[in-house]
Amino acid sequence: MSVFNTPAPNLSKKEIQLIVQGNYKLSVDALNLTGERDQNFFLIDTSGNEYILKVFNSAEEVAVVEMQSQAMLHVAQLDSSIQVSSHVKTMDGSDILEYIHDNTAHMIRVVNNIPGRFLKDIDHSAVSLSALGAFMGKLDHALSGFHHPAAKREFPWDIRCIGFIETHLSELGDGHKKSLVDHFLNQYKQNILPNETQLRKAVIHNDGNDHNVLVNESGNTTAIIDFGDMVHTFIACEPAVCIAYMVLDKKDPFDAAAQVLDGYHQVFPLSRDELMAVIYLVCIRSCITVTMAAYRKKLFPDNDYISVSDRQAWEFLTYMHKADLNDWAEKLLQYVNS
Repeated sequence: MSVFNTPAPNLSKKEIQLIVQGNYKLSVDALNLTGERDQNFFLIDTSGNEYILKVFNSAEEVAVVEMQSQAMLHVAQLDSSIQVSSHVKTMDGSDILEYIHDNTAHMIRVVNNIPGRFLKDIDHSAVSLSALGAFMGKLDHALSGFHHPAAKREFPWDIRCIGFIETHLSELGDGHKKSLVDHFLNQYKQNILPNETQLRKAVIHNDGNDHNVLVNESGNTTAIIDFGDMVHTFIACEPAVCIAYMVLDKKDPFDAAAQVLDGYHQVFPLSRDELMAVIYLVCIRSCITVTMAAYRKKLFPDNDYISVSDRQAWEFLTYMHKADLNDWAEKLLQYVNS
């Protein structure tokens, strides 16, 4: 069993309120939030203080949750300009609460809510994509000294783990969608695998999408949440993941990609090989998005969040199928070095 084929927790708001009252001594109202594999709640107490509570998937590993907690603390200590969630401890001083629901053990975490607006709720034309890239570069500088054994895992959302796509390719059927993903897998194998030793590796956040990034009124990125997809992988995957979401629904995806990459590169310089690899990594991330959606939608048809980016990702892959990825790579290289 894994977090990807195990049902998300299903605690009621009433149960959450009782848990918080009994273990955190907080009287709160609770509101359900969306989630891919966990269960999330927005909490507000009688004094108006806001919190986010996460009930982790029962298949989640303790070491992975501990890694997230340590990484958030590490970033907060190294760069105070990067806002990350801070833990609310239980009455006995723990960051994580273990709770039994329907004879199943779940870990629960409460953090302070970070003020700001999610990028998903804002017109991207009013946001500096270069500043977003720079923020992700700053984040990786803060994470550059972070190490944890749980980060070295086989994880489907890691772009390097193309085995997940290959294993579940049949979920896409035998038509155009499967051949589209096959095309990008072949591009990756031909252009990235032979050169992957030239791509540096580190622990990265690995999920800088518009559901996890917060911006201020000026459109500048101020905070990031959800360290659940952290993994030890190519550093170049960090801007690639962010780009994979910023190009969605864009008439000119190159412009969006170039701005994010330029901002990142100015703060966290990438080598020529890394810069040339980014667009291939972007396309594989989109392939993971559509493959994961097809796989998990059959398991959990009522969870709409699973396919939140599915349509747009298919549109982007269709667009990029007509493109010369090496030409894109060269142009991105020229853009960031101009």
